[in-house]
Amino acid sequence: MQRFFIQKSTILFLSLIVLAGCRKNNQNQAYQQQAPELPVEKVKQGDASVSREYAASVEGISNVEIRPQVTGYLSKIFVDEGDYVRAGQPLFKIEDQIFREQMKSAQAALITAQANLSTSKIDLDRKKELLRNKMVSDIQVKEAEANYNAARGAVSQSVSAIESAKINLNFSTIKAPVSGFIGRFNYRLGSLMTPSNQDPITLLSDIHEVYTYFSMSENDFNSFQKQQAGSNINEIIKNTPAVSLLLSGGEKYAQTGKIDAVEGQFNKTTGSITLRAKFTNPDNLLRSGNTGKIVMDQFYSNVVLLPIASTRTIQDKIFIFSIKGGKAVMLPVEVTGKAGTNFIVSKGLKAGDEYIVTGFDRLQPGTPVVAQKKNAQQKKS
Repeated sequence: MQRFFIQKSTILFLSLIVLAGCRKNNQNQAYQQQAPELPVEKVKQGDASVSREYAASVEGISNVEIRPQVTGYLSKIFVDEGDYVRAGQPLFKIEDQIFREQMKSAQAALITAQANLSTSKIDLDRKKELLRNKMVSDIQVKEAEANYNAARGAVSQSVSAIESAKINLNFSTIKAPVSGFIGRFNYRLGSLMTPSNQDPITLLSDIHEVYTYFSMSENDFNSFQKQQAGSNINEIIKNTPAVSLLLSGGEKYAQTGKIDAVEGQFNKTTGSITLRAKFTNPDNLLRSGNTGKIVMDQFYSNVVLLPIASTRTIQDKIFIFSIKGGKAVMLPVEVTGKAGTNFIVSKGLKAGDEYIVTGFDRLQPGTPVVAQKKNAQQKKS
């Protein structure tokens, strides 16, 4: 009887062990069935090109202040604001009556000086002849020579006065020093013009070529220098590739430009440095005062690339999902820019690390996850 009881207890114990094992297997199967299978890839490394944009302002290659060179009242305006003018074209007229009178006075003074020169020359020749006959002294001849030289000086002075009057008369008509577009007028007909006027009459902008000025941060400029071949800034500028210009509306300007100058020092307040790019402007589409964005392509080699679609952005921070110990983990990453459909990763990942490619939209950290097998991924694709 006791033996029967022992056998029965043993059988019951073994049955409980089998049932527990089956239950545990069922739980493992259920766990595996509940854990989603998601595609996993390894982080790759390669070359990338990043387009960077910088706010830019446009100026004509030559912006000339039109100022009067003589004093007088503005009597005529030959052009209108916004007109295109060519070099040498008359723009404004300053009342020139006073300069014409100065010209007449200088011409009359020249006639008088020339007459005095002739008289003094006759007197000198006569006294030289008398000196040979010993009828005058040597001192009288020297006096005659001094008078003659003074007359010659008066003639030269009168000629100079005429040239000065001509200059003033010519300056009374203000002409365009370069070809370009006329800006806004700061004075109107009847205004008193003087060379000391605080404001110019207008601004003339030559825009057959334009300069665009933009600023780079210290980090961007250091990266820019490293990517260009050359031992000094002139060689770096020479080797810099072409840049593009986005207009204020977002459309791309048809012509490409070339960086041709870099400011000598950084701005201590902003920590940035200004660069200049030159663009041709055959259709006069760009004007001084335009704004836009300079677009520069910067090239990187052997950088960590991560598909943008495989990331999640939370409060301006970028995260990826990976699998660790059969569970999902969310890892932060830092990027330096975009290269096509990829982020360039600067921190948080290295080549060879694994990340979940897709399917993590509703995934939470700590959720059981199973890496999808390669052959399964290939079949789906």
